[in-house]
Amino acid sequence: MNWARVLRIALAAAVAFAALAAPLLNAPAHGVHAGGGAVSNLGSGPSPAFTPGQPRLLPQRARISRWATVIRPVIALRAPGGGTPVAALTTLTPEGTANLVLVLGSARRTDEWVRVRLPILPNNTTGWVRRSALGGYHFVSTHLVVDLRRLRAVLLEAGHPIFTAPIGIGQPQWPTPRGEFYIRDKLTDYASRFYGPVAFGTSARSSVLTDWPEGGFVGIHGTDAPDLIPGRVSHGCIRLRNRDILRLARLMPVGTPLTIE
Repeated sequence: MNWARVLRIALAAAVAFAALAAPLLNAPAHGVHAGGGAVSNLGSGPSPAFTPGQPRLLPQRARISRWATVIRPVIALRAPGGGTPVAALTTLTPEGTANLVLVLGSARRTDEWVRVRLPILPNNTTGWVRRSALGGYHFVSTHLVVDLRRLRAVLLEAGHPIFTAPIGIGQPQWPTPRGEFYIRDKLTDYASRFYGPVAFGTSARSSVLTDWPEGGFVGIHGTDAPDLIPGRVSHGCIRLRNRDILRLARLMPVGTPLTIE
């Protein structure tokens, strides 16, 4: 091997590299002149896509709720995986709409079970069903609160009130039940003006009497007697003036939790 030739090539490469590197080594730091001043022709950089806001705690009722449709008939049990039968759930409501349940929790035994709120008496009853009996989860951030003492309904969105209206509730002999429920279905095809343009079915049931069809379910609906609102005027259902029920229908999806207090 001609070591003299190899040495000449290596020396030439070193000189070429030094010539190329010199401008970089002598250049000022990025954004600063050699004399220490800031470079004035550099832009401020691209604007961020969004600016995160300050974190804040949501109110107690500002939680996301889950619901699911019943896709096959199932028996709700007292405990996950076993226990006393509590209720039979069908795929349709008495009004012919898809039956749905509010999901409260889950547990795993040999398979997955979910705890659901049940539309039965006594009110506020819950039970456990196999997850496979339910369809996919749907999520809502709304919560309807009915104040029986003040005769008002308030719809919360992520914990913030977005709707309020006066209401009619059950007469003393036919009281509107208190408790935790959910909006079970939405109906718009009633022929009777008595129910107004929109009616919501709930999971609440009257233990005494109600004018809601098919077994005492409490409804939220319009009225053909708006002058009676607010007041204790119904057989247990919750009545709103028609303009208010129409506005509520635009804001409140099915599956919304319902508190009657």
